[in-house]
Order: sequence, then structure tokens, then C-alpha cells
Amino acid sequence: MHSLFDEEGVRRQLGSTRFPHLRFVVETDSTNDDASSELGTDAAAGALFVADYQRHGRGRRGRRWVALPGSALLFTAVLPEPLATSGLWTVPFWCALAVADGVRDVAGLALELQWPNDLLLGGRKVCGILSTSRVVGESAWVACGVGINVARPNAGMGADPDAAFLSDAKQPLAREDVLIAVVRALDARLPMLREPSAVSQAWESTAKLAGTPYHILVDGELSPFEGRALRLGAEGALVVEVGGREREVTLGDARVLRHRS
Repeated sequence: MHSLFDEEGVRRQLGSTRFPHLRFVVETDSTNDDASSELGTDAAAGALFVADYQRHGRGRRGRRWVALPGSALLFTAVLPEPLATSGLWTVPFWCALAVADGVRDVAGLALELQWPNDLLLGGRKVCGILSTSRVVGESAWVACGVGINVARPNAGMGADPDAAFLSDAKQPLAREDVLIAVVRALDARLPMLREPSAVSQAWESTAKLAGTPYHILVDGELSPFEGRALRLGAEGALVVEVGGREREVTLGDARVLRHRS
């Protein structure tokens, strides 16, 4: 398998950020797995694990993330410093803000943020985020995996017809340029991770969360329910209004079935 990914160009552009260490491979099982194996080491701090293709990419709750070679930007960014364990929940929200910043900067596109870890383009999923960590007492080394659909494959190549690609709205767009823009945004937003409330407030504002309808299935329940989002709760839970009452849906207990505008 051959890749045209411009490694040296990316390294030059990101050398001044706190994510300067590019680790590019044409093919791997999972960039999150690659990063996880090194979390906590000096060599991994500020590293970017990037792959052209993942054999076993996955999203939240173990679901597969399938991306044809060359169609998606697949990377895992390792935070340059450990994070307080109490703030681990903020990482996917913080990363989503940076992805939205980067895509806006490089492509002029406004992505929609959907709780808990997706970004949408035109109401369809264009990006997923999944973090991983190594906890040592009250501190944790953290890596955040990102998959962004960039260039829609040709018809008949097996792409998910329900997925969105940046190329649906902006052509042409190089994966390297998207990576550079998003990583620069990650770098710019790093200080925010020291204040979980700042992450929460920024995500709510950018997502225009209040009043957004959600269709949710909670683990152990037979039927999904409709709720209207009110705010983020403790540790990133979604607080929704259902039948005139507030209900808090925790990050690990539910799945958003679809996004409705």
C-alpha cells in the first residue's frame, strides 16, 4: 500500500507547536493502540500517531470506524503533559472544539458538535473522537484519537453512504492541511484543559446545545426517548428535558441514535 502523505511538510509546519513529533505509518491496527502502548513515556509526550489506514479502527463503545485508504485523516494526539484524573472527561469535548476550529480555519466550514463525541456536516457524521489514558494516582497521560472523513471515495468503493466528507462541501482539500490546522487548534486550546468548566461552557456555546433535540437509547432500556438538551452536567453528562422533567444521561450509559435539527 502506498501513501502520498507529505510527512516532511507536516513536520515543518508543526515544529513550533507542542505536538511536534509526527509518527506516520501507512497501515496500522489502530493509532489509539499505538499511542496507548507508549503513554507515560517521555518519547510519547506531544506525539502525533498518524495512519493512512487502520485495520481495526474503532469508535465509542467499541463500534468499528471504517475508512478507506486515503479518504480520512486518522490520528491520535498525545497530550504533552499529564492531566488531572478528575478532568479526563473534558478531553473529547476539548478536542471537538479544536477540530471545529481547525476545519473552519482550513476549509471555511462550520461543523456541528453532537454530544458526546461526534462532529457533523449537514447533519451527517464527519468526525468521531475517542480518547484513551493511562492513570497514575491523581494524574493521567492522555491521548485523543480523531477520525475525520476528508475525501469521499468513488462510488462503489464501500464508503458508508450515511457519512459526510469534507469534500462534499469543499474541494480540493488535503489531509495534511486539515491535520496542520487541527493540531494548531489543539495547541492553542491546551490551556483550557486546566479549567474543566471552561471546556464545558465553550462546548455548550459552540454546539448551541440549549434546546437541541436528541434521540437517545440508554443501556438496559428497550426503547429510545426524545429529549431536549438543556446543558452539560457533571463529568460531561447530558441534561435533557423529557416530558417537562430534567433527566441526566451519563457519558457511558447511552447512545445518540440520530441528530435532528
